[in-house]
Amino acid sequence: MSEGVNRIVVLKKEQFDVVYHQLGVNPRIDKDYIYDLYLDATNNAQAMMDANVLGRFIPLNPIVLILYLVHECGYLLDATNKTCEELKKNDIFHQKIVSASLDKYFTNEHLSLRNESAISKYMPQISTPTIYLNFIIGALNRYAKKSPKETLIIDIMKKGFLMMKAIDDLMVNGFATEAFSTWRTLHETECILKLLDSGGQATIDAYLKHMNYAMAFRGAIPSKEKTDEVFIQIKSEMADHGLKSKDMKKFIEYGWLYSLSPVEEIKLNFRDGVEKAAKLSNYSRIYEMASEIAHSSPILIYSRPNYFFHLTLINMYESFFRMEEMFKKFFMNSASEKEQKHYLLMRKVYLSEMLAIHEHERKLFSALGKTNPDNSSK
Repeated sequence: MSEGVNRIVVLKKEQFDVVYHQLGVNPRIDKDYIYDLYLDATNNAQAMMDANVLGRFIPLNPIVLILYLVHECGYLLDATNKTCEELKKNDIFHQKIVSASLDKYFTNEHLSLRNESAISKYMPQISTPTIYLNFIIGALNRYAKKSPKETLIIDIMKKGFLMMKAIDDLMVNGFATEAFSTWRTLHETECILKLLDSGGQATIDAYLKHMNYAMAFRGAIPSKEKTDEVFIQIKSEMADHGLKSKDMKKFIEYGWLYSLSPVEEIKLNFRDGVEKAAKLSNYSRIYEMASEIAHSSPILIYSRPNYFFHLTLINMYESFFRMEEMFKKFFMNSASEKEQKHYLLMRKVYLSEMLAIHEHERKLFSALGKTNPDNSSK
């Protein structure tokens, strides 16, 4: 291998300026100071390559390195309460930033410890939902405000899609059981979202009211008088439904279900209340298994690597298909004609691909044996 192949390409100042501008760095961090740090870091990295310290040539991604330098510098500014001018004058700070950035770059980016995993973010099973999720989350960002009275359904919908992104990331890093536990929360979120969407304003108002009850229960309302008023209201409503004092916590958490009908079939829990009302009880057995994982049962430790990858992917896809229908209804009523056309084109391509992947994953999972998640089944 020629020496030229092992040379690190260094950004010129004008190239660096373009990258720096695109990164949107906080203006309190001096651009020229970061460029000096960047040049020093690349020189140190090249010396490591020349000495074969890493045992192989590792290409240096300038953007990632600059990001490490920027964040190390920003942290020092906060921690020391100094300015960039003051940091410049101190060689110790300079070396600290450069050394830490290089250590983290080579370790976190190239030697990062990952669980045993045979998957990659480039696989269609992961990359297809990722591109779809990026579009949906980007669209919802324009509407979500975390203002429950105005955007409750949108905020919950966005959180659900964000959890799907988290599931993808966990699986890529080999954490399939942890991804399965996250699906458990996604399933709960989807059930609630479905009920709010179908129940209309009466259910939304009831849900918001019980959010306020939960705040009072946790002592999050500053005024004692208002807290007392809320508890009087809670006890009055509990009496109307024939509930006792021991039922207060579950009434606060699930009492909004009384806004649905028929009320006589409602129980104040997830499985026989929220999940049943959402007509997603066919997931009860899988949800129970995910609960075992979340509570550190033996299958968390001794599960087969591929088992929970396929199981999680299948169930995440199914949650996605249903929630995407809700997103479609919302987006087609709120977006411009141009945005609608772009969305429908993307949907035509990638939804069909996801449906095909889902069917393929179901076949793979069936071959693994649905009732034996642990290694003893091998």
